[in-house]
Amino acid sequence: MLESIGPEMRQYFVANNREELPFNRIERGWVYASSKNENNYEGFGTDRDIYQHQHIFIKNCMIPFKMDAAHPNNKDKTFLPCAKVMGLYNERRKPYRPASAINVSAMSFGSLSARAIESLNIGVKQANAYHNTGEGGLSPYHSHGGDVVFHFGTGYFGVRTKDGNFSMSKLKTLIEENPFIRAIEIKLSQGAKPGKGGVLPGAKITPQIAKIRGVEVGKDVLSPSSHTAFSDVPELLKFIEDIANETGLPVGIKAAIGKIEQWELLAQLMVETNRGPDFITIDGGEGGTGAAPPSFADHVSLPWIYGFSTIYKIFQKHNLTQRVVFIGSGKLGFPAKGAMAFAMGADCINVAREAMLSIGCIQAQVCHTNKCPSGIATQNNWLQKGINVPLKSDRLAQYFKTFRKELTEITHAAGYEHPCQFTMKDVNVNVDDVDLTRTLEDSYKYSKTPVDFTSIQHLKDCTYLGGHYHKNETH
Repeated sequence: MLESIGPEMRQYFVANNREELPFNRIERGWVYASSKNENNYEGFGTDRDIYQHQHIFIKNCMIPFKMDAAHPNNKDKTFLPCAKVMGLYNERRKPYRPASAINVSAMSFGSLSARAIESLNIGVKQANAYHNTGEGGLSPYHSHGGDVVFHFGTGYFGVRTKDGNFSMSKLKTLIEENPFIRAIEIKLSQGAKPGKGGVLPGAKITPQIAKIRGVEVGKDVLSPSSHTAFSDVPELLKFIEDIANETGLPVGIKAAIGKIEQWELLAQLMVETNRGPDFITIDGGEGGTGAAPPSFADHVSLPWIYGFSTIYKIFQKHNLTQRVVFIGSGKLGFPAKGAMAFAMGADCINVAREAMLSIGCIQAQVCHTNKCPSGIATQNNWLQKGINVPLKSDRLAQYFKTFRKELTEITHAAGYEHPCQFTMKDVNVNVDDVDLTRTLEDSYKYSKTPVDFTSIQHLKDCTYLGGHYHKNETH
């Protein structure tokens, strides 16, 4: 009995502010306070060991960036869109500029509860962000007005044939009937369990989940460890192009990083064919919301910072970085970590667990048991009643707005207008006692390719800007 309540006991009575994982008390407290628009400051100096390995130092400027009176951030301190446009290089029919630098990462209905998904979708609408569906298909709870990135994996849920293969006709119908879907993401692997399939037990498949996913009620459903729609890198590239041509939307891939030979081949083929994914989401091996065996969660695939730097260097070597929108995912939902990610070459950040914290997750770490006490990672109707959708959606939106505001303030302190302007030399990390700190450039042996950037006003005026900014002006 004591072991079963161990996480809660340690979290509230035993652990100090900085020692818990995956998120310590200070990190959780910052998300909670930010989402409630409460005081998220700390007094009397930091209680973090700033000499600890991998501690981040952002170099501020002697004279910060100054906004003129007409600057968009004077009117809206939270306005921070992506500096790149998905699908523009490849001339997709419907390019998309994410209107938020931070967005909701892939979390499925079925893994998360109906009320949790609904709260996230209404929240991203309020924050002008996007909501990644996860691989469980597009549910009614994803359809409350927020921009959506439709994501599918090896099970092809929502776009599958009866025998479990991919159906292009179903995908086309889905996109035509739901114009709020702005991009499509193909999951190759994820941080929680890269290269591992899964089984959705029949007992968890309700009639509603069965309808959304395109499976049968009460029957176990296998998600294989690899795709059936393609079997090698050239076929993956053709699959991406076929989907983009049929739907007109930007198409990207998501993966956790291990071996790099196939990434090298993908980059070479992109150069040769002048085609390829419009965006690439790099997921950290730190794990995520997906339940996984400890052997996978702890040991398979690289942490985000190593995985991202490895892949970015490959695409940079082939002069492809300007063609691709790079999305970082892996405990990056804090302004300083966001600045580091942008300095390394990320163009957007996706958050999963931080988004869950903002709507009430208490890090009970029972996501895999269907007994989530906050009602977020469960299909238990009684537990779900703990989620007040209007309140929780407001909190997700406020967390995103606070994140963007503080990231903008850090950016201005460093002398820049937009975080895309951060360079690898602007951030130091603690390395060891002999060479106490090094720049990101010295640590990871590359310099980020400069991003084409004119001004925040230029981004605001963009025809392809997502969210509801232009709609608000129209009406």
